[in-house]
Amino acid sequence: MTRSSKGDALARLRGWIESEPLSVGDRLPAERRLASRIGCSRQTLRAALDRLEAEGAIWRHVGQGTFLGRRPAGRPLRDRLLIEATSPRDLMDARLLLEPQVAAAAARRAGSADIALLERCVSAGRAARDRASCEQADSAFHGAVAGAAQNPVLSALLSYLSDARRRAAWQREWDQTYRRIGVAEFTGLHSDQHADIVTAIGRRDPEAAEAAMRRHLETIDAAISAKGPSI
Repeated sequence: MTRSSKGDALARLRGWIESEPLSVGDRLPAERRLASRIGCSRQTLRAALDRLEAEGAIWRHVGQGTFLGRRPAGRPLRDRLLIEATSPRDLMDARLLLEPQVAAAAARRAGSADIALLERCVSAGRAARDRASCEQADSAFHGAVAGAAQNPVLSALLSYLSDARRRAAWQREWDQTYRRIGVAEFTGLHSDQHADIVTAIGRRDPEAAEAAMRRHLETIDAAISAKGPSI
């Protein structure tokens, strides 16, 4: 292959990655399939992958595959594979079990700075104007609730679940939901429910905080399942 053909393959590979609904940590197709999609030999593809890996855009593990993003530091590969295997149903079950209790703990332990941060997160959610900013605001809010619980183990568990929400399986479900509900529902009902949670935490009312978080998550679950109100 000539140098220019390798350069063309690299450009096509970058374009393919940008055009696909991939999130950090997602596995890329096997080399044979990916080379076919890019329109180059496997040898040329490997050279392009080498370049992306050197840039930190991907990482590879022998016997496991090629993954989008930088190689995770300090996280065992089995944890990454567990996240990849998580189904949307498993994820929602785990969130419904954990997050209402975390909100209750936040109501017992949050300081004034925690509550101020939560209020800023709600404001950011109301100001969101596209899917990316909606997801960023949502992730920041739930992370702030976990932080307000003042328990690093709970924060780590919810961070783990947040990682799982970036997996391809969850994103496919969320893509369908988002196309139906759009930004307006997020900045309306979704943010209203966030505000209800913050109000309960601010009143130091664990029962109300737990109930508000549960209602919020059940609304998300219903929207994804298309069996109830949208979020």
